[in-house]
Amino acid sequence: MYSIQTITEVINGRLLSNADSKIEHLVYDSRRLQHPETSLFFAIKTVHADGHKFIRDAYKKGVRAFVVSDKILLQDATVFLVEDTLDALQKLAAHHRQQFNLPVIGITGSNGKTVVKEWLNTLLEEDYQIIRSPKSFNSQIGVPLSVWEINEQHTVGIFEAGISKPGEMERLEKIIHPTIGILTNIGEAHSEGFTSNNEKLLEKLRLFTEADLVIGQQELIAHLPNKKFTWSENEKATLTIQSTQKQKTSTIINAVFKQDETSLQIPFTDDASIQNAITCWCFLLYVNKPKEIIQKRFLLLHPVDMRLQLNYGINDCLIINDSYSADPTSLKIALDFLAQQSSGLKSTVIVSDFFESGKSETVLYTEIAELINQYRVQKLIAIGEKIGSRLQGKLKETVTLQTYPTTEDFIQNFKSSDFSKEIILVKGARRAHFESIAILFEQKLHGTVLQINLAALTHNLKEYQKLLKPSTKIMAMVKAFSYGSGGAEIASVLQFHNTAYLGVAYADEGIDLVRSGITIPIMVMNAEASSFAAIVENNLQPVIYSTGLLQSFEGFIKEQGIAGYPIHLEIETGMNRLGFAGEKIENIARHLGAQSFLFVQSVFSHLAGSEDAAEDDFTNLQAMRFNEAVAILEQHISYPFLKHISNSAAIVRHPHLQMDMVRLGIGLYGIEPDAEDRLQLQPVATLRSTIAQIKEVKSGESVSYNRRGIVHRDSRIATVRIGYADGYSRQFGNGIGRMLVHQQYAPVIGTVCMDMTMLDVTDIAGVKEGDDVIVFGSGLPVQTVAKMINTIPYEIMTSVSGRVKRVYYYE
Repeated sequence: MYSIQTITEVINGRLLSNADSKIEHLVYDSRRLQHPETSLFFAIKTVHADGHKFIRDAYKKGVRAFVVSDKILLQDATVFLVEDTLDALQKLAAHHRQQFNLPVIGITGSNGKTVVKEWLNTLLEEDYQIIRSPKSFNSQIGVPLSVWEINEQHTVGIFEAGISKPGEMERLEKIIHPTIGILTNIGEAHSEGFTSNNEKLLEKLRLFTEADLVIGQQELIAHLPNKKFTWSENEKATLTIQSTQKQKTSTIINAVFKQDETSLQIPFTDDASIQNAITCWCFLLYVNKPKEIIQKRFLLLHPVDMRLQLNYGINDCLIINDSYSADPTSLKIALDFLAQQSSGLKSTVIVSDFFESGKSETVLYTEIAELINQYRVQKLIAIGEKIGSRLQGKLKETVTLQTYPTTEDFIQNFKSSDFSKEIILVKGARRAHFESIAILFEQKLHGTVLQINLAALTHNLKEYQKLLKPSTKIMAMVKAFSYGSGGAEIASVLQFHNTAYLGVAYADEGIDLVRSGITIPIMVMNAEASSFAAIVENNLQPVIYSTGLLQSFEGFIKEQGIAGYPIHLEIETGMNRLGFAGEKIENIARHLGAQSFLFVQSVFSHLAGSEDAAEDDFTNLQAMRFNEAVAILEQHISYPFLKHISNSAAIVRHPHLQMDMVRLGIGLYGIEPDAEDRLQLQPVATLRSTIAQIKEVKSGESVSYNRRGIVHRDSRIATVRIGYADGYSRQFGNGIGRMLVHQQYAPVIGTVCMDMTMLDVTDIAGVKEGDDVIVFGSGLPVQTVAKMINTIPYEIMTSVSGRVKRVYYYE
């Protein structure tokens, strides 16, 4: 696209070496390489990561062009040296934007950016060839990567811009350079870097410095010098909202435009969707779309689901449902997620025709075929008039291609027996109605589910990484089914994000992870003689905590004729559970130093009270005992080994104990008491159910077994589909427990049954059968639920039974 000389000049760089590389794609993540041979890799440095560490990985995968800020020599590669690699990326994208004279819509605001962008795409796709930001790519890195995708076939661009502190929007404005600006709103989201909402507003408005038109609320943009299209519910504006009439599943918005009364019906009733719809309405009015077309298109809008969901399906399959969009960028995002979760399973993709891509059909379907080949999809089911024939001859021989002319034809020929033990991505355009295909794969379970937010898990991992030295490794504890959240699914995410080790309680847990495709080292904390063979067969690494266990395992390894098998030593420093006592360390050290069958991978101990300030002296005493033991071991063991003592709480409260590695456990799941000032953790798990029935119960009547629940007034009692067989303890009965219904607490009444629990919803208006109920999660933290029955969050999470469906999603 651009010569090496041009790129050098644009990014103000110096050419260290020139292999005359062909550059078409910009990348910064060595794990997500689609076209390595034509990619330019930017080694971006952040506070907690350095892209230069991944240059070798990118090079091995075929990348031959790099932008660096630290000198590096690579054979047969083009290397640009710059002062700031992020700045270089942004300069190159800004230069690319300047080559195109097309309308570009720039969207910013506190909330609703992605929804407005996606809705505008749906409302306009019949009239324009649109290029838009994928998902919520609105950051300092995401924006230049999005803008780089503009080509000569596009007729409209739609890009969103997000900021977190002053000074950032000026850089994004140069890249997007919008001709039309849209401000969605100003709220409390992303306020940490600003002194006030007004400062945040002024910073966001910098995006529209050279825009020909700005669309937004009258109250927020009235002072701008630009041409404006405003809306307001309180003031006179270009579009003045007079009323909104909420119905059961839709809302009618009544307004005045150009002195005429007008209205719009939308298929939403929540306030945020109404506001976002009004913003989109303003744009369509500005471009003079007829009222009938506007109304018709608005009724086709769907909620914008920013989550890729991973569900258990029929015949031991995993299902990723992304059935409302079909474009190469979102396909790549979905395939990334599939690859991240596919460990050990065959991969199948069901995909529809692609529409309005801004590319010729030849280029479009060649790109799709390359994606399918690159991600090693084994079975491709192509549904539509074009896609099957266009992909013929472009797929590798390892890909089995099945074609169907329509969605209905696939459904008519569907056999559940054709799908078993595979991960299936359902990816289709809205008009293909693939939601009906996704239903075919659903596993029929009762209405209680444990939702696992994998994005929140990743966020929490990064929050803890902020507190660690760059050299400190992380062992993630995934024992007890990842605290009830699902072992293999959680482990796949941790492996993808380069966690050094995983820790499990028993060999069976580790074996399940290996069989699911996990390849990073796994430490087994409770090894026993009966599991030695399975441990070795699956390359698991046992914890050795006693002389007897050491002798047994060493004897087994000798019999197998193995040398240097990795083990982990546990030292007793005060927990008084497992571990070598201090007085035995000298003999153990001498023995280990003199043998060659076992290799000490790490030495560790458990802190007994790291979360308790009252026990800080004891924590430091444990650390001193541990260091003394390590010093003895180092005298006799000639090679280095990892040392670790910190758990989740110690990472926060005792940073001096980081050593070589830390063990991150329940903190990963958003649970870390009294750490709010240091960590911005997000809840990972939400246990939710639904109301099966509502009864009107007269005063004096009883509820549930043993007549323990007596109502003292005429009451409305809701029966919820969860009981002690699902892990909801009987201790929550008789008013002790509460659940969240319509964002309000509803007390448990009567005894908790095996499959059902009753709630008193008398004081909560509008509750009906089928309504959602939160057992723990957002609005009702698991910590709060644990306190209700005087236990700890660990017990609540690990008690959720296996019959409760786990639903995984990635925002």
